[in-house]
Amino acid sequence: MAEVSNKQVIFKDYISGFPTDADMYITTSTISLKVPEGSKAVLVKNLYLSCDPYMRPRMTYTTDSYVDSFKPGSVIEGYGVAKVLDSGHPNFSKGDLVWGFTSWEEYSLITSTEMLIKIPTTDVPLSYYTGILGKLFSSDLGSVIYRLQPKMRAMEMPGLTAYAGFYEICTPKKGEYVYVSAASGAVGQLVGQFAKLLGCYVVGSAGSKEKVDLLKNKFGFDEAFNYKEETDLVACLKRYFPEGIDIYFDNVGGKMLDAVLLNMRVHGRIAACGMISQYNLDKLEGVCNLINIIIKQVRMQGFVITSYYHLYPKYLEMVLPHIKEGKIVYVEDTVEGLESAPQALIGLFSGRNVGKQVVVVARE
Repeated sequence: MAEVSNKQVIFKDYISGFPTDADMYITTSTISLKVPEGSKAVLVKNLYLSCDPYMRPRMTYTTDSYVDSFKPGSVIEGYGVAKVLDSGHPNFSKGDLVWGFTSWEEYSLITSTEMLIKIPTTDVPLSYYTGILGKLFSSDLGSVIYRLQPKMRAMEMPGLTAYAGFYEICTPKKGEYVYVSAASGAVGQLVGQFAKLLGCYVVGSAGSKEKVDLLKNKFGFDEAFNYKEETDLVACLKRYFPEGIDIYFDNVGGKMLDAVLLNMRVHGRIAACGMISQYNLDKLEGVCNLINIIIKQVRMQGFVITSYYHLYPKYLEMVLPHIKEGKIVYVEDTVEGLESAPQALIGLFSGRNVGKQVVVVARE
């Protein structure tokens, strides 16, 4: 069968500091729209690609088995929604809509189908499967974990991450005081809404007036502030939480975490979900106020979503009705075209995106 052109985003070389345009480039190759004879691969047309903070550590060379670094000169990998054009695998057929691990290109031949799953419902926007409804795996979870550990440790499923981090790690109670950093992001916006549904007092922080307004007027946070305008984060948090913080959902780490530790209440809980303030630093910032974990008997726990994958059916049962009833809203920041993908990814680390960052490669 004749080949077609295939636009791709290539990772140039390992980096330090903030990623730039020079670290990625667009090229065009060719690809056959038929899977090789006898193969169990799946050939897909990519529709939506997910831009996620976990992708930054993959741009740095490391021997750490917990990080699967991108390979210089190769197509960038990530999660996305796609349409099956041809399949040699019995579980997938032409025309299926799928979500899972793919590449930043127009068409992808996927050979590791363990991280590919059919989309069960299309009565919500397809792009939601890059975020609020994201799920992985179509086969036995144990064997997948064993074979694909580095990629899995890095994966990001914002909806399930928010659900597991808030309900399982933070064990919230009605009326508690909740603080969410990076609150307008893919995970933070959901954590705040889950907390409000439970009857908590919720404050979020973000990096612009537009995002602060979004938190209060669209997501229903009780209060929100622009951390870039605050010269004293400890005093700022004291202003919003005069009685202290029961739950902190941490997406940023660094100076914000240090300030939060001084404002935690006794028996408070901290879910360490991400530390985006540290991802581009050559020398990581220290945290000075950890003694408060002892004094105030605070429980701080990091987590990766693979440990909570079993909660997905329970999560879906909760969240889908709320989405359809308008009780939970989800904001996406979409850019059009594969050529826009590098700038969209770079923008995550300067806070340019408002909501979940999605690249529209093609519409179905």
